[in-house]
Amino acid sequence: MRNILALWGVITILIYSGKALAHCEIPCGIYDDHLRIHLLEEHITTMEKSIKKIKELSEKNDPHSKNQLIRWIMNKEKHAKEFQYIVWQYFLTQRIKPINPEEKEKYRKYIKKVELLHKLSFFAMKVKQNVDTKYTDKLRKLLSEFEKLYFGKKESYH
Repeated sequence: MRNILALWGVITILIYSGKALAHCEIPCGIYDDHLRIHLLEEHITTMEKSIKKIKELSEKNDPHSKNQLIRWIMNKEKHAKEFQYIVWQYFLTQRIKPINPEEKEKYRKYIKKVELLHKLSFFAMKVKQNVDTKYTDKLRKLLSEFEKLYFGKKESYH
């Protein structure tokens, strides 16, 4: 019985270990901010491709195209949601620290970062609601602004 319980415990850990891919809130100091920016860029590109495929498949009326259309819609939704998760859970929750308003310049930058993160999340929501690449274009522009502000001009990833 003990061996069965141990085996069950190992199986449970293996099943749920895939859910622990996101960086946790433990202050371990292991962060890769550049990687997160790159992931956001990939999500934007994927959302954009999904939009293009949705438009293309919407013109067809066969069952296979309808099936593929639904899959691309779900893909767009998934990547917009993952984009928002990185924006809020990684950057806003863990990386952007509140600043004392008396520290005028630091506080101004803090407010601008929070504003850009909010806009990024908002336009990811607009991607979910629409099939217009103007929203992915807007995400790219906002992400570039955020990246420059977050890293500074000298440390920018690109």
